[in-house]
Amino acid sequence: IYLFSVPNKLLAKPARFSYLHMKYLFFSWLAVFVGSWIVYVEYSSYTELCRGHECKNSICDKYRKGVIDGSACSSLCDKDTLYLGKCFTAKPNSQVYSGSWGDLEGVIKCQMEEAPHYDLGSEMEPRKEGVAFNKPTKGTSVEKFRDMILSHLKAKVGDQANLAELAIQVLSIADANKDGHISLPEARSTWALLQLNEFLLALVLQDREHMPKLLGFCGDLYVMEKVPHSPLYGIRLPWIIELWIPTGLRRSMDLWFTPSWPHKAKISIGLLELVEDIFHGPFGSFLMCDVSANTFGYNDRHDLKVMDAQYIVPEAIFQENIRQQRCDVDEDCLYGMDCLTSCDLTKHRCTPEVARPNLAKACEALKHYILRGAPSDVSDELEKQLYACIALKGSAEQMEIEHSLILNNLKTLLWKKISHTKDS
Repeated sequence: IYLFSVPNKLLAKPARFSYLHMKYLFFSWLAVFVGSWIVYVEYSSYTELCRGHECKNSICDKYRKGVIDGSACSSLCDKDTLYLGKCFTAKPNSQVYSGSWGDLEGVIKCQMEEAPHYDLGSEMEPRKEGVAFNKPTKGTSVEKFRDMILSHLKAKVGDQANLAELAIQVLSIADANKDGHISLPEARSTWALLQLNEFLLALVLQDREHMPKLLGFCGDLYVMEKVPHSPLYGIRLPWIIELWIPTGLRRSMDLWFTPSWPHKAKISIGLLELVEDIFHGPFGSFLMCDVSANTFGYNDRHDLKVMDAQYIVPEAIFQENIRQQRCDVDEDCLYGMDCLTSCDLTKHRCTPEVARPNLAKACEALKHYILRGAPSDVSDELEKQLYACIALKGSAEQMEIEHSLILNNLKTLLWKKISHTKDS
């Protein structure tokens, strides 16, 4: 019996080894397949999103033909001293790159899409026309160009008393080479830039610290000052690691990687001041339709900076376009992440008034950020003020006194705590 049992055991071992071998081989093959598929999808996504070379070629072709001109054109197209670096593009129609321009570091933005349309799901601003950079036309005087600018600004932000002052600022930027004369190519570049929400907001806030400075432009490609720290909080991880981190853990990790509380207080005050500046500001009211950490950053002095202003839109143009939106439920009346109005079911059209004011959305974004690590002597009062702020409903105009009171209380509370420190 023993002699016959030995061969059976010997035969069982190779069979078991073969099974384990096949199992490991299968899972190894599966891991390689899945990994290759992920790499392929990410590469395809990258090549579809990041088309900076196409944007540069298109801009430089028009510059060399004399269609457009601007302060960045020669550096971009002739001297090659303006470089497009790392791609940060999130949507194909708006190219975003880090860039270097001589000794300056900046962010380069360029528009790609051709068909002009208003789409509540993307951006509430027209894209390039089929024949781009065709306005103003040849023979247009500076006075006529100024009237064009005034009319455009009035359509964007409403009939404000000091739009003439803003128009003068636009004309100053249009004279890119500062020779006292605005050429037709310079005027065409400026007109194209004026169609963009971010450029308009940069003009409106140019005397405030919340908006990165405009460094230069060529056509509707423009270079903004680099913001050293972004997003507002959190940590950037390689995409392959992001895939395996649960959402809850990712949110907790983001809150770990934040500045010290006094620095967070100063950054938070900056966001509250931004809300104040764009609510009934000197050039009209703007709506913040994406109040998320990715929209903002800050500099080494912990001054808040707007990283992406495409969803900060003039209230007048928002209301004009949202009224035209057909709807069946309130969710059909959402623009960006945060600008929601209601649906009028009798007309199946969206109403123009947003459900929540800018301040409520800003406080929602700051809630976990500023409460985490707050000193014990302000924590309870800060939480009370924040939740009162988050509870604000309706447009700011309907609750202007309450809106101003909460805004001032929050700013005072934070300033009082850090005013005696170097962080102020």
